Amino acid sequence: MLDIAEELNRWVGQGRDFAVATVVAAGGSAPRGPGAALAVDTAGTAVGSLSGGCVEGAVYELCEQALRDGDTVLERFGHSDEDAFAAGLTCGGVIDVLVTPVRAADPVRPVLVDALATAARGEAAAVARIVNGPAELRGRALTVRPDGSYRGGFGGRPELDRTVAAEAGAFLDAGRTGTLEIGARGSRCGAPLTLLVESSVPPPRMIVFGAVDFASALVRVGTFLGHHVTVCDARPAFTTRARFPEADEIVVEWPHTYLRRTPVDARTVLCVLTHDAKFDVPLLELALRLPVAYVGAMGSRRTHLDRAARLREAGVTEAELARLRSPIGLDLGARTPEETALSIAAEIVANRHGGAGVSLTGAHTPIHHDGAHGPERAGGVTGVRPDGGPTGRRRHDGPRRGGP
Repeated sequence: MLDIAEELNRWVGQGRDFAVATVVAAGGSAPRGPGAALAVDTAGTAVGSLSGGCVEGAVYELCEQALRDGDTVLERFGHSDEDAFAAGLTCGGVIDVLVTPVRAADPVRPVLVDALATAARGEAAAVARIVNGPAELRGRALTVRPDGSYRGGFGGRPELDRTVAAEAGAFLDAGRTGTLEIGARGSRCGAPLTLLVESSVPPPRMIVFGAVDFASALVRVGTFLGHHVTVCDARPAFTTRARFPEADEIVVEWPHTYLRRTPVDARTVLCVLTHDAKFDVPLLELALRLPVAYVGAMGSRRTHLDRAARLREAGVTEAELARLRSPIGLDLGARTPEETALSIAAEIVANRHGGAGVSLTGAHTPIHHDGAHGPERAGGVTGVRPDGGPTGRRRHDGPRRGGP
């Protein structure tokens, strides 16, 4: 739902009632993971997508029904070999979809409106919604901020509210969306509840060191992938807005000095394109010791060997050096700056999701590697822990529509 927060927030400002369908879990080759959403208002206007078209028609009808009767429902969609006209995923995957009415009289509306407004402003927030559990709790929600404060709740159950807020806060810290199971009393005891936690966090940072032609192309690709992109170089003649019009930030400073003072996190990617030892060595000595997602450095294999030797002399350990992606990028046979930027971006994406970086043709590797997609297990589609691993718990035995 939060992936279409800007549009839904406009709907709220216009006083529209709507129903929102959100992917709770996905398995197999389902095209989109948890958090993907489709919303329909009372005029029949639709925004968002769940599956690239496979089940949109059936979900659209569920949203219309939810607007009429006010019920929150959970449906499973999957591929059906028996009925070619069933509402199934032609890719062969399975998705569970939660449909929630958001009308003026619905108690969940103020909570979801708060989450949508926060996400639309680009601020961090997580919203937790009951997916499976007692009827009186179905559709209830709670919004959590980074400082641990929360709004909403689950019908006068303060212990449950506190537990969900803490669990959702962990998801928010990791920037993850997925499901969790807890007891209805806010502990591991009692009837189980399944909740969907959606996180909305600011864009991840990409810091490109080296104001070179390859950097210009990488800035464009990084922006396209949704990063907040910074270009940093110590040479003012090259580090200009005219050369990097699409960058979010231009910094004229020695790279290692800037990296020492700027905030980074576990989603930050660092791309070192200077291939000049006086810049690279002090920068990489620092970068390889930071808790960032990716550190890559441009240069030939000979440059890499020389750079690695200099880093060892500077005290960088073998374990730290093993984090360095150098020469940077995947082997695409890239020549031009644009092709090289694509190679680097492909490696960043593969690193993020655990992809092998090989051709899918003739391979037997999964198409989707992101843990948030919920690996399919025997007996049902599993949820995900905040660290990205599966919970291993069966999700629900709810109604199926076009399922396997």
